[in-house]
Amino acid sequence: MSETMKAAIFVKPGEMAVREVPKARVEQDTDALVRVVRACVCGSDLWYFRGLSPHPENSQIGHESIGVVEQVGASVTTVAPGDFVVLPFPYSCGKCPVCEAGFESVCPHGGYFGASQAEYVRVPEADGTCVKVPGSPEDYDDETLASLLTIADVMSTGYHAAVSAEVKPGDTAVVMGDGAVGLCGVLSARMLGATRIIAMSRHEDRAALAREFGATDVVAERDQAAVDKVLSMTGGYGADAVLECVGSKQSFDTAIGLARRGAVIGRVGLPHDVEISAEGTFYGNIGIKGGPAPVRHYDLKSGLLDAVVNHEIDPGRVFTGVYDLDHIQEAYEAMDRREVIKSLIRF
Repeated sequence: MSETMKAAIFVKPGEMAVREVPKARVEQDTDALVRVVRACVCGSDLWYFRGLSPHPENSQIGHESIGVVEQVGASVTTVAPGDFVVLPFPYSCGKCPVCEAGFESVCPHGGYFGASQAEYVRVPEADGTCVKVPGSPEDYDDETLASLLTIADVMSTGYHAAVSAEVKPGDTAVVMGDGAVGLCGVLSARMLGATRIIAMSRHEDRAALAREFGATDVVAERDQAAVDKVLSMTGGYGADAVLECVGSKQSFDTAIGLARRGAVIGRVGLPHDVEISAEGTFYGNIGIKGGPAPVRHYDLKSGLLDAVVNHEIDPGRVFTGVYDLDHIQEAYEAMDRREVIKSLIRF
């Protein structure tokens, strides 16, 4: 058996490579080793690729994958070799008070994957992390495998935005961001019963998919013009719920401006230079909730896994470019140039 594997390497901003590295392996009794079937590039990876956030040079990267368990540690009981699993981007113990409350993404015994764009992935805390999928990858078509991959991160994150924003039946919801997370936020707002969903987008391919996912309106304006447009669409009151799926200062400031008094903003965009006005939110009775998505909770307890397997939702449509690992540079560049919404890596 080979002692090496192919992995995507972040060389430096703007440059990716594929190299042979030591094969991931079981290191603790609570670990599993998973052979990756599908992985992908995340919008947060682009922060590193663009040089806007630090990442160690010449290191592995990636946090979204699905695959087949190859080996488990002596203490692992919930999965076995041959099982098909989704790997949420956070790993977690699954049994502490934080996990039991449904917030595995901030488990004090957990952490985040950072080497999933590779042929194999070591999974710490396998019992509290792996989401077991019925059957095997061969039982599913490419479209369903793509949708299963989304519930490792972007679909679950979009759902977290909607849940955190407290979207209710009959609500008007605004979704900030037209990347994969924002588009999944549109789909999630629809699932939770919003009857008017305003997608903020100025890219027609993304706006078209947003409409198919449930957006009733698309607003291309930005900054104060966007606020004015949404207020005019809502009788001057603003949105009942706002899903902030970008994390930039511009996006968050706009979200505050168009939220109805008493509304809640569900924030899942990785924040960059965002400052929240205590007085502004206080006098508007505006709530702010959210953070890293508790993926496993939503996949299993909120039914996202079942919804994908039963073809009730098809979030895998956010993947508009498919690459193999040898073309990881092209996968990143295509997303960076907005030529594709999200790049899927097929193994």
